[in-house]
Amino acid sequence: MKALKTAVSLVLVLCTAFAFAACAPQTSTEPSASESASSAASESAGASESAAPSESAAAGTEGNVLTLGTNATFAPYEYYEGDEIVGIDADIAKLIADKLGMTLKIEDMEFNSIIPAVQSGKVDIGMAGMTVNDERLQAVNFSTSYATGKQVIIVREDSDIKSADDFKGKTIGAQLATTGDYYVTWDYVDTGLAQIERYSKGADAIQALAQGKIDAVVIDNEPAKVFVAQTKGLKILETEYALEDYAIAISKDNNDLLQKIDGALQELIASGEVQKIIDKYIKAE
Repeated sequence: MKALKTAVSLVLVLCTAFAFAACAPQTSTEPSASESASSAASESAGASESAAPSESAAAGTEGNVLTLGTNATFAPYEYYEGDEIVGIDADIAKLIADKLGMTLKIEDMEFNSIIPAVQSGKVDIGMAGMTVNDERLQAVNFSTSYATGKQVIIVREDSDIKSADDFKGKTIGAQLATTGDYYVTWDYVDTGLAQIERYSKGADAIQALAQGKIDAVVIDNEPAKVFVAQTKGLKILETEYALEDYAIAISKDNNDLLQKIDGALQELIASGEVQKIIDKYIKAE
């Protein structure tokens, strides 16, 4: 601070400093990183206007409610059972909330809106079978990984596509802003080898494939099995496309919550509770 030359000015500065200290938020004021390129621009802009956490960003710890943002179309990680959202992510989040003495609240939204919602403080955490990658790490922090996912390729039963090597000249479907979208874009679209059609829901991509509008869909293995079981004439190729780690997204402005969430998660992993949840929804093949 610049040196003050008069006693009056010193008193004023000290009073002002005391007032700000009394009102300072309890969460970390670590500057947020640049938004993910995959995030909706209009939502991301609001998140980057200030490095200080918003009131809602701290609501999880202060209001005793932990708000989870998810996309409940990704069975078995999150899906509707009647009016309730259930699945691996929902169950793990509930255990974490219980361990922290909090009440879990789940907000269903488009997958592409989860990262901006975490950044802005609309939700405290994001879980939707969400893969840790470099682009997302620029926008949010991630917890310890709690599960490993596998990206697979779905085709029609009469398709001539036997692996990703046959994508040349084809149109591939993927859910917007998922790793399937990223992988196909990086590996085939950006190189001019294939085209991509992006859908807000994985189910929409599957429907387009069944109708012959696209040639294949790249998506996580577990929902892929559900989609294929429900849709006649489709199959999953034996060759996997990619392996990935799933983790919990938390605002860069809320390091205190990150430490609490990660600590609780690591305890649940060590105790075997997380694996019990995964085994409940994913049966050994």
